[in-house]
Amino acid sequence: MKRALLFALFALLLAGCQKPQGFDYRDIKNVKIENMGFDKTLLSMDLVYYNPNGFGVDLKKVDCDVYVDNSYLGRYQLDTLMHIPRRAEFNLPSRIAIDMKTVLKNSLNMLFSQEVLINVKGTTRVGKAGFYTNVPFNYEARHQLKLF
Repeated sequence: MKRALLFALFALLLAGCQKPQGFDYRDIKNVKIENMGFDKTLLSMDLVYYNPNGFGVDLKKVDCDVYVDNSYLGRYQLDTLMHIPRRAEFNLPSRIAIDMKTVLKNSLNMLFSQEVLINVKGTTRVGKAGFYTNVPFNYEARHQLKLF
């Protein structure tokens, strides 16, 4: 009887210590230009993600590079603690400083194109109960661009 209880406790502990899966990207909402300048423009948006894990996790850090039509747009970093519920969608408020020189180099292509290819590569630092791990992600999709 003790052996069965010890085995069940060990199996429960092992299942509770599984590595978190990466978040699934769902949508971009509320895209706004906060501050427009000749050198840099500040863009804010809400990124919608889904937590596929069967347990809640704490998101501690996001560090990624953003590309538009394979041209480097800028770096996004988030260094705050957020609790993400299990199997739930959540919004990640985001701000990115865009280098306008890069945008101007590709502006003709963006003006005449209905869609742009957005690629985001980076890592998130997620964990539970004080134990954190880096989870890499790579998102790539086409999005409609409405300038006017």
